[in-house]
Amino acid sequence: MAVIHRAELHPSKLEALAAWLPTQPWSGVTTGDGLSIAGKFRFDDPAGEVGVETLLVRTPDGRVLQAPLTYRGAPLPGAETFLVTEMHHSVLGQRWVYDAVGDPVYADVLRRAIATGGHEADLVRATGPGTWDKEGTAVGSGSAPDSPTVAAVAPDTDGAVTTITTDHGSLAVLRVVGVPAPEGETLSARWQDGSGVLAVLCP
Repeated sequence: MAVIHRAELHPSKLEALAAWLPTQPWSGVTTGDGLSIAGKFRFDDPAGEVGVETLLVRTPDGRVLQAPLTYRGAPLPGAETFLVTEMHHSVLGQRWVYDAVGDPVYADVLRRAIATGGHEADLVRATGPGTWDKEGTAVGSGSAPDSPTVAAVAPDTDGAVTTITTDHGSLAVLRVVGVPAPEGETLSARWQDGSGVLAVLCP
């Protein structure tokens, strides 16, 4: 489960992405104008320290971009080039937001979800009972009983696919939903008006 606070964010997630995406060649956008969030889902960090969220961003021309993010309470050493923004969270304080492909926690939970047939986390309210409504779901195609812990990542982007080489194999993250995917077990997602393969655990 992922514990979610009702909070104000400065900048907002969409504002942060609108500033960051035009700097990424794979995005195909030159301005943040007209971007919208089509869906999103979270994974659970077993240690409970890092927020892991995938946002699906619709462009004005109708494409859907995948922007996986991690939220941390302190800078991630060695990940300066993957920093998207520093964000103020009205409950948790200062947060460092990273392009998740450079964060070992993301690679670990993504690999686990794909390999074991896992799915997105439930969004538990931080105060009061109940859960928040989900804006997207995701499920892995694998059936392994477990997944080894990923501790090291080396991402490389070619076109619209980022390949994360880890200490336990490689993960292909499709930055633009719908581009050709390599062979392997997959993570597929659904959101309000769409669906697609988002990532592949390469054999």
